Amino acid sequence: MSLRILHVLDHSIPLHSGYTFRTLSILREQRKLGWDTFHLTSPKHVNCSVPEEEVDGWHFYRTAPVTGGLAALPGLGQWLLMKQLEARLFELATQLRPQILHAHSPVLNAIPTLRVGRKLGIPVVYEVRAFWEDAAVDHGTTTERSLRYALTRRLETSALRRADHVFTICDGLRSDIVGRGISRENVTVIPNAVDIESFEPGGEPDSGLKIGLGLNGADVVGFIGSFYAYEGLDLLLAALPLILKQRPEVRLLLVGGGPQDAALKAQAQGLGLADKVIFTGRVPHDQVQRYYDLIDVLAYPRHSMRLTELVTPLKPLEAMAQGRVLVASDVGGHKELIRSGQTGMLFKAGSADALAQAVVSLLTNRNQWPAMRQAGREFVESERNWKNSVANYSSVYSSLVARR
Repeated sequence: MSLRILHVLDHSIPLHSGYTFRTLSILREQRKLGWDTFHLTSPKHVNCSVPEEEVDGWHFYRTAPVTGGLAALPGLGQWLLMKQLEARLFELATQLRPQILHAHSPVLNAIPTLRVGRKLGIPVVYEVRAFWEDAAVDHGTTTERSLRYALTRRLETSALRRADHVFTICDGLRSDIVGRGISRENVTVIPNAVDIESFEPGGEPDSGLKIGLGLNGADVVGFIGSFYAYEGLDLLLAALPLILKQRPEVRLLLVGGGPQDAALKAQAQGLGLADKVIFTGRVPHDQVQRYYDLIDVLAYPRHSMRLTELVTPLKPLEAMAQGRVLVASDVGGHKELIRSGQTGMLFKAGSADALAQAVVSLLTNRNQWPAMRQAGREFVESERNWKNSVANYSSVYSSLVARR
């Protein structure tokens, strides 16, 4: 069945994030199914002043940013953003005549999409990748007991109830959504996955890069991604002295940047680890593979909070697709993906001692690595590939179009 879907997104490429990579994977597979997809980004997509843009062969419609002093006011700025997106979406939906409006997180996208869908009689699906209120807690702009948190949660729940169908990325989020009074039959999981053809088992380290970073002769523990507080990189630094006591040849490689960049560098300096930790800064996307190839053990030490307990990340799946050895905290999002001792190693979240023991155990028992790498690769090949995930949209879309 040929379908026309208009996706409403927070942001897109050329920005690089787990959000944009998931989006592209979904769009590729939907196009393979013969569906026509259209793509609108919200005013939150930055550094873009044009109404339409071609990026890497993909056509994106843009929404002009909200400007003026009122845009900075709490609450009012978000309201203005939604009004701006609603007007742009109404214009496009009238022109493109999609059969489905597909709003992706956050709820600031869902509310305008629901309003336009009701005006034009187009079914609306809402895909929850994370809850806006939980992301705000991690960013430090609110707390779980604040009035803002409660109001945002109510707004989210209202959007979920009004949507014709809800998609989400994992069982943890699905359980939370059902707990808000949404029928389980009206919530479908589209799991995070990987395009297996885009990943090959890790290659040999680039000797020049390795020497240049001072990693020659070292066992390298590493992280590649954005430096957000919930990622737990502060715990990784806290565990490093404990690791070095048993494995003095270990070095920590942190590739990327983000809000915690300065704090992490200060922490490393304060611990006297400046010569044991290498901060590369952000690297071009086409160079990331070279840095992956330097790392012996990838670390995902996420802290336990609602965001990490409910949401499954992409990074561990990508690591398994490359046949990497990894260690991760036992938050709910990781436990949905990683079978401890088989496809990776889980440790008690928040414990520097447990993290250090897990890393040392992996480095000491390299004979276990081949089986672990193979099991991880087989897991993503058989269960976590985008073809299987995106197929779950089909019956819902078709049912909504037929109902209309």
